[in-house]
Amino acid sequence: MDEFLDIKTAFTIQLPDGTLAFLRNLFPNGVAITETVIISWVVMGMLIGLSFILTSNLKRIPKGAQALLEAGVEFLNNFSKNQFGKFSTVFAPYVGTLFLFLLFANIIGVLTPIEAFGFKPPFEVKPPTRDINVTAPLACLTILLVIACNIKSKGVFGWLKHFLHPIPFMLPFNILEYGTRVLSLALRLFGNILGGLILMHLIEGLVPVALPMALSLYFDFFDGFMQAAIFTFLSVLYISEALQKE
Repeated sequence: MDEFLDIKTAFTIQLPDGTLAFLRNLFPNGVAITETVIISWVVMGMLIGLSFILTSNLKRIPKGAQALLEAGVEFLNNFSKNQFGKFSTVFAPYVGTLFLFLLFANIIGVLTPIEAFGFKPPFEVKPPTRDINVTAPLACLTILLVIACNIKSKGVFGWLKHFLHPIPFMLPFNILEYGTRVLSLALRLFGNILGGLILMHLIEGLVPVALPMALSLYFDFFDGFMQAAIFTFLSVLYISEALQKE
């Protein structure tokens, strides 16, 4: 288990002498760049590269990849309009980016060669979402948007007042709700991806031929897609709920 939870440092960036004092105190040994950060950069690079490729040389009558791209964008816009109403243009890019990042981050582990018959893969690509340091900030970002939407729809005093709804006794529980949502979003994604990674390694060790490739369709692709969809859908649900006026 420790092998899968251990986050290795790829390299460390030393801060120059002219750096602000509080930053030097915050990072006395330099800024550690972990394997999670590097793989996240790779995922972002893939998404940026695909966006340039798919949006270059657009035609008036879409065909092939352009047709699929436009269908996906249209679905996203319609879905966002149904969930967010007049705020759909604000949140549609966030929802689409969140889903695509999580999808690619969840399934990128398939790029790792299979270890079998004494063959040691020259590299291993672990999904960045098996790191709680990735899933927790994404969950916090969603909850910050929820708080901002609550303030936007109800006003500052209306938002503070809802903590006393329906009776003042519910104050601690209404406050705790934000924390439980963060934990729910972060731990569900983290736990499922980490669990799938561990199971795939166990299966590859026991039956290195054929079976890992078949089960990879579930643990890497299907489960990766489902976890990205669940995280995104819950984020949409929380934000759309916050936009509704009581």
